[in-house]
Amino acid sequence: MAKIKNAVFAVLVIFLASFFLGCVGTKETKLEPKAEGKALYSYITAGNNYKKWDKWPGTREFYPKSAGSPHGDLLITYVNDKALPAIQGKAGSLPDESIIVKENYMPDKTLDALTVMYKENGYDPAHNDWFWAKYSPTGEVQAEGKVGMCNDCHGKQKDNDYTFTSPLK
Repeated sequence: MAKIKNAVFAVLVIFLASFFLGCVGTKETKLEPKAEGKALYSYITAGNNYKKWDKWPGTREFYPKSAGSPHGDLLITYVNDKALPAIQGKAGSLPDESIIVKENYMPDKTLDALTVMYKENGYDPAHNDWFWAKYSPTGEVQAEGKVGMCNDCHGKQKDNDYTFTSPLK
């Protein structure tokens, strides 16, 4: 009888240790991109380090902004693996779940903001389903969603799927 009690006790101790260490009893959650500011920031930073993504083809680190652009004086633009083949293949538009992360720098190369475009099917059909987000250097959401300023400016490039960096056709 003592052996059975010891075995049950040992199993219980192992289970509780495993539970508190996260090995059992917890459901693993996979981060997915979605059209919500905090969730998208977590996805591009904690879930998928965007700095490991490819840069927009033909750009380099700290390239100058275009005249009239509201983004930083110097830019670095990253694209996820959904967007890259469409950009390289001149597909004409980017597929759903494409993410573009633009680091906006001041002239002294101090990060000023992150601006992000995320394409989610059905999110905003009037604007090619783009979700817009702007973050402070510390990740605070400064703007998100159907941002009028973003839609208005990028709408000038409606035929290029709302992107300015290079032609998609």
